[in-house]
Amino acid sequence: MSKRNSAAAKNAARERLRIEREKQAKRAKVKRQVIVACSVVAVLAAAGGIGYAVVQANKPGYWEDEKSATVVAPANTTGTNGTTVVIGKSTAAKTLKVYEDPRCPICAQFEQTVGPTVKKDIDDGKFKIQYIGGTFIDGDQLGKGQIGSRGEGSKNAMSAMGAALNVSTEAFLEYKTALYSAKWHPEETSDKFKNDSYLIQVADTVPALKGNKAFQDAVKSGKYDAWALAMSKTFDTNKDGVTGTPSFVMNGKVLTADSNGNPPMTVEAFNSVVDAALKA
Repeated sequence: MSKRNSAAAKNAARERLRIEREKQAKRAKVKRQVIVACSVVAVLAAAGGIGYAVVQANKPGYWEDEKSATVVAPANTTGTNGTTVVIGKSTAAKTLKVYEDPRCPICAQFEQTVGPTVKKDIDDGKFKIQYIGGTFIDGDQLGKGQIGSRGEGSKNAMSAMGAALNVSTEAFLEYKTALYSAKWHPEETSDKFKNDSYLIQVADTVPALKGNKAFQDAVKSGKYDAWALAMSKTFDTNKDGVTGTPSFVMNGKVLTADSNGNPPMTVEAFNSVVDAALKA
């Protein structure tokens, strides 16, 4: 009988197999413990992260703080906190209120299509305009945060528009046109206007604002941030019953193009409703 087949050899083999199985069992147990421990850590980390996020979400942010900041009103404004912005010839008998949100895609569509007509009417003295800016697309409609794409681009763009208004009413109108242009106006879900550098890039297409250090400094420092919020509050508390943009009001009446209450989105529709209001 060979040594391999001896009883001693068989016992030794069984012992080695037992020891190897014990080692494998121990390794499996340790592995399970590590997995459980990592899972617990991950859960705790996630819970901690969620907790941190909740705390951060409930902390007042920059724009919330700006609500109580001192308002610096741009030039070419009147009224409480400089929120009355009227542009046009003093000889114009009537005023068209224009309600817009900087991030509003329908406002962009209107400005690209009808904007040149509005500008010509202002220059011709057909009417003055009173601009009222909202920021509900940032998620702040009527101060309730009920709808919107979330962000801060409307508020930031409004502040930059205040900086343009401080330069001149013409610079304001040209900058507003540029912001709403097909080239520069972002999708509603994109918050590009939150970036000062982007707003300044757009401003460089406006002669009066191109390389204008005072304008750029005002944008970067947020000089008119509190004014932007005050303007937004004027939108939220308007007495015209306006809740969306674009909206147009003359003689205390919202001008609509059809029985569904839609705003005039073509030159023909705009001229029709405005001419009727001017004759009223």
